[in-house]
Amino acid sequence: MTGTPSGRIRKTILEWLKDPTDHFPVAGRDPADTGVTARAVATKLGVPRRTALAHLHLLSSLGMLRTRRVRCRTYYRRDEVRIAEVARLFEKGW
Repeated sequence: MTGTPSGRIRKTILEWLKDPTDHFPVAGRDPADTGVTARAVATKLGVPRRTALAHLHLLSSLGMLRTRRVRCRTYYRRDEVRIAEVARLFEKGW
């Protein structure tokens, strides 16, 4: 998951979401509290929103990100418990 260029992008997204206030602008909502939109991630990566959304959906389907809908937007946050579980799996060698 992290050896390919796409894997590096997903790893970068996870690192940014560790402390979203440092990496994303605060526009009305605290990113540490509510999460970050796909548009904010796309802007930071310099890619189209659909590309960022594909990475966010994959991370969400793996359970590494939690989603929260507020009106018409989806906000993404890290799921620290699940990330720790996945890290343990990789350390054990599956």
